[in-house]
Amino acid sequence: MAGEADEKKRRGRGAEEAAVQGQEFAVKKHARYPTHSQVVGRHGMKVGGPASLRRPNDVARDQDASLEIPRRKAMLLSAAFLFERAQNAVSMASQSKLGRLAAGHGTFSSVVVDLTRLYLANRSRITRAVCISLLVALVHRVSHAVSEQKAASAHDAAQRAARRGTMATDEEKPRAKVALNREFLRSLMRLLRICVPGWRSREASLLLSHSFFLVLRTLISLRVAEMDGAIVKSLVKGNGKEFLKRILGWMLIAVPATFTNSMLSYHQAQLSLKYRTRLTQHIHDNYLSNLTFYGISALDDRIKNPDQLIAVDVSKFSNSLAELYSNLAKPILDMTIYTYSLSRSVGGEGVVFMSLLVQLSANVMRVLTPPFGKYVADEARLEGEFRFQHSRLIDYGEEVALYGGHDAEKDTLDKGYFTLIKHVNYILRRRFYHGFMEDFVIKYFWGALGLLLCSVPVFVKMPGHVAMNMGDRTESFVTNRRMLLSASDAFGRIMFSYREIMELAGYTSRVASLLDVMSEIRAGRFQKKLVSSSGTEGNEAMLQGRGTVHESEDITFIDVPIVSPNGDVLIRALSFSLKHGDHLLVVGPNGCGKSSLFRILGGLWPVYGGTVYKPPFHAIFYIPQRPYLSRGSLRQQVIYPDSLRQMRARGVTDADLLSMLKILGLEHLVELYDEGWDAEAEWRDVLSGGLQQRVAMARLFYHRPKYAILDECTSSVTLETEKVMYDNAKALGITLMTVSHRRSLWKYHTHILQFDGQGNYVFTMLDAERRLRLEDEREELEVKLRQVPELERRIQELEASV
Repeated sequence: MAGEADEKKRRGRGAEEAAVQGQEFAVKKHARYPTHSQVVGRHGMKVGGPASLRRPNDVARDQDASLEIPRRKAMLLSAAFLFERAQNAVSMASQSKLGRLAAGHGTFSSVVVDLTRLYLANRSRITRAVCISLLVALVHRVSHAVSEQKAASAHDAAQRAARRGTMATDEEKPRAKVALNREFLRSLMRLLRICVPGWRSREASLLLSHSFFLVLRTLISLRVAEMDGAIVKSLVKGNGKEFLKRILGWMLIAVPATFTNSMLSYHQAQLSLKYRTRLTQHIHDNYLSNLTFYGISALDDRIKNPDQLIAVDVSKFSNSLAELYSNLAKPILDMTIYTYSLSRSVGGEGVVFMSLLVQLSANVMRVLTPPFGKYVADEARLEGEFRFQHSRLIDYGEEVALYGGHDAEKDTLDKGYFTLIKHVNYILRRRFYHGFMEDFVIKYFWGALGLLLCSVPVFVKMPGHVAMNMGDRTESFVTNRRMLLSASDAFGRIMFSYREIMELAGYTSRVASLLDVMSEIRAGRFQKKLVSSSGTEGNEAMLQGRGTVHESEDITFIDVPIVSPNGDVLIRALSFSLKHGDHLLVVGPNGCGKSSLFRILGGLWPVYGGTVYKPPFHAIFYIPQRPYLSRGSLRQQVIYPDSLRQMRARGVTDADLLSMLKILGLEHLVELYDEGWDAEAEWRDVLSGGLQQRVAMARLFYHRPKYAILDECTSSVTLETEKVMYDNAKALGITLMTVSHRRSLWKYHTHILQFDGQGNYVFTMLDAERRLRLEDEREELEVKLRQVPELERRIQELEASV
């Protein structure tokens, strides 16, 4: 007990000594500490002055302030000395159990005071350490993301190498999920390299100019916030002259502000247009090269509607990308500048605390945000399917009408439409709930945090800041409130942009998938759903193989399988040889591989095995049963696909074209229109089937290839016109390869390739006269055989009657 009494006496003497030393120190400091009446205002005018010239309330307030400052200093210093003495006492008492208990009952306020002193003394160092820590964390996160991206790219490259040269079914490769992942970043960077090919491109110049106006807009907004505070301050002070001056300055700054807004809108529209132009040109270059367009539609199942991808999705991607740059760059810049300005006004601690709360709520919102990117991709896919159903009805309108299938087609269209509408309604409901949550958090929760932050200079005296009067406090509050609203709006736009990023991810996925499929098709890799009859190991092994193609003057097939794109093997090993000058007739039942042979010869279908020797692509000309008539002039129908410039480069004139038409009896077409050769019309509707086939033959005479593939190209013309066509084609030195069932064409060919429809074939010389005689004899015998049952019945009747 005596020890405890001595300890209490020592504590009392220490506290009294600390109070006396604190008062002495405060008296010394008071000689150098200015009073409130001597403080110089923000505008260079003394706030204090003679008491006789000032209001009594102001004089009393200044006197109280002059006495309050030394008193507060003395109290703080006394508390500091008391805290040091208490620390010594606690360290001595900690040796015993009672001392530890006494230390546990120390006041919490003294600890807070000590921590506050420590923080204020090392504020700059702590701030610097926090910034360095955040920077290190950001660098670590970026490096980790980069390493993951490299690993993912290497993994994707290994998978593509493993799949090279194979055909996959629909189950082998599931549809990729649309999300903000490494695949999205890889696809987006690939498209960005197309949209902005280099820093010297026009697009890069537009981006730099756009960025300049974004920075200018932020600086103007910051200046407007300061001017708003100054205007409100002049209102509070009742200074009309100052108020009018501030209003005039506010009107003057509106000129560059509105000009900047217009330039931002103009740059955004131009960027969208430039992006779309770059992407469309790149896609057209690849889509219309090496027969890629045919491979997408006939040899591959992954892209169902390339027309919508090129015409619609590319446009939406370009608009979304241009808007996203403005909607992200401007808010990020605003947040950076406004946060720095707010930290100077209200202190960095409040900004950091508010940022942590905002980041926490933003993370919660991000977790609860639906996958809008996947929704957008699915909606675009359903839109494309619905559009494809309508275009299909247009293409097969005649067949549907003849079958009376309008009710069935209506059911199909209604099903596609209501599937789309169901998905759109689902998206609208998800957007409703997400928008409710987003608006509440961004507008009200963050707004309440902002009001608390703006009130800090009013209720709390910041270190290093002089005391403010009513006008200064009002100006500070209005300015901070305006900057906080701008910063909150910027953060809100960043949060809203997450949904825009998800939508951009959907468009990016669809456009990038088109580019990926085109790349694989150009490399000879296809994915087609196989028919059930081809699901054997032998057929699958054949589909995975690749033959060799060599350029030659003659045509030779050596053990080449004829395989359709869906995996149906028509001929397992076809071998024949045709020299230039020989003419081949291909016959057989439907679906036996006649047209398939010519598709392989024309390079439309891949060679799955064996060896093919054939002339170059430009040396083979193809004329189908239903000729293709392009949109253009009458001259264009004859010289297609050449242009007028190419025609003149070949030394062909309109008179030469007219002579070709006269051979086929088509010279009246030139005289039918006043424009002559330059007349344009919808030629498919104007010309009948027979006239179309004759125009296609005139096109053959113009190009004069070495080989011509004629696929039932004379089915709608008379025998006299057919004779003129073939005689003139042979006279031009064109080797003819004909698919036809007309016996009248046999005499124009030297060889025959006959398929039986069971996977077998016969290739031999063709003696037209002998074959005609044999065919005539065969037909006579068939007629007689059909009469045998009737003859037998008649014989039985005669026998019965006898």
